[in-house]
Amino acid sequence: MIFDLLPRGLAWPRERGTNLDNLITAEAVELTRVDRRVADMITESYPLTSGELLPDWERVTGLPDPCVGTPDTVQKRREAVNRKLGATGGQSINYYIDVAARAGYTVTITEYTPFRVGLNAMGDPLASEDWAYAWQVNAPAETVRVFRAGQGSAGEALRTWGNEILECALNQVKPAHTYLIFAYGTAE
Repeated sequence: MIFDLLPRGLAWPRERGTNLDNLITAEAVELTRVDRRVADMITESYPLTSGELLPDWERVTGLPDPCVGTPDTVQKRREAVNRKLGATGGQSINYYIDVAARAGYTVTITEYTPFRVGLNAMGDPLASEDWAYAWQVNAPAETVRVFRAGQGSAGEALRTWGNEILECALNQVKPAHTYLIFAYGTAE
């Protein structure tokens, strides 16, 4: 292709084995390599097809997640990056319930408000202004997470107990100015 771009004439021989042929062949090899690397970068620019730049995608998105650790396969790592990039965040009760559900927990949330004369009634809790920034996550006393074929991998426990993942996941996404209370064994 490069030969076709050269001018015509005796100074530009087209025969194989000439100095010009050797020079253009060497340049063509390098240009082909660069062209392939550009095509690779298009593949790497999407997290679900990334391989070479996957560690950079993880660094940019703050992965591996300290709450759940490092996924054990490349595909799970790609999916974790994609989920993190697609997360829109939120501050609604439903958002936090969804965060807990993705971590494997069924919870309810209680919001608190300061006591206001004229708004609250006799028997309502007396709460100061600080309670406007507090909210409570109500979860079972002990959450059992069961291994599921197709979702787990070889070597994982068949059952795990505990609520550390829930606390970590919600503390990561809660607004910084709020107080998060965890109540286990409560139901609303």
